[in-house]
Amino acid sequence: MTDENNITNEQAEQPGVRRDFLKLLGAIAGATVVTQAAVVTTQAGRKNSGGGEDTGTGPKWGMSIDINKCIGCSYCTYACQAVNNLAEDMEYCVVTTETLKNGAEYFLSRPCMQCDEAPCVHVCMVAATYKRDDGIVMMDYDLCVGCRYCQVACPYDARVFNWRQPVELSPRSPDFGLQEVPNRPRGVVEKCTFCVHRIDSGLQRGMVPGVDALATPACVVACPTGARAFGNLRDPHSPVSQVLSESKTVLRLRDTELSTAPNVYYVPPEDQNHNPFTEG
Repeated sequence: MTDENNITNEQAEQPGVRRDFLKLLGAIAGATVVTQAAVVTTQAGRKNSGGGEDTGTGPKWGMSIDINKCIGCSYCTYACQAVNNLAEDMEYCVVTTETLKNGAEYFLSRPCMQCDEAPCVHVCMVAATYKRDDGIVMMDYDLCVGCRYCQVACPYDARVFNWRQPVELSPRSPDFGLQEVPNRPRGVVEKCTFCVHRIDSGLQRGMVPGVDALATPACVVACPTGARAFGNLRDPHSPVSQVLSESKTVLRLRDTELSTAPNVYYVPPEDQNHNPFTEG
């Protein structure tokens, strides 16, 4: 595996990402078995810093997205909206159409990167945003004061603010799934959690995240082309580790530029002459 750890050119930066987040950051330095399962907000296993230290023990969850297999169907977005009961204009996972320098188009799917060095964790003044020992960046909605510092600090535009009361039922339900987590209150920032409720519930029942559907993020399960893989990055036999080891090139979004150490990896388009992730 060749990990060049960068996706830095202008094609890879989505319209939301193009916003001047870095300057602002500097300024503020089936039937669902687990329906209504509680989002984990306990103190167990949480870290209060966004530091990227790796103890090497326990699972560390990660995802890979193969750009060559993504067809831009947005099923990942829709499944996420259904499971999290999101309104149509609230997206934890954004899919955009981008263009190579040779004019060819590709689709870029962008969930939360679950960064080891997470800017959102560093700027949260009430520790509502925190990183678990397994690498998942979480929100404690009881602590969140709605200042939106984390939203501004995120260089991937991966967070949304809940301006309104939650919808009664997501327009993506039941076609793409049923609600599996409690509604968040108005006035908090929300984000992708790798469907942590599925991971935790699945592990308690002896399931393997990334292998068993009920223990795997909804976006991965919904993908009709197998563009996404998930699993324990410390397990060489997990689906995500196999993708990373078998791919010629694996890249991480803007990691060279920002040193955020994302746990979402991309297999870039197979075009050696026009690689959007490495060209400046």
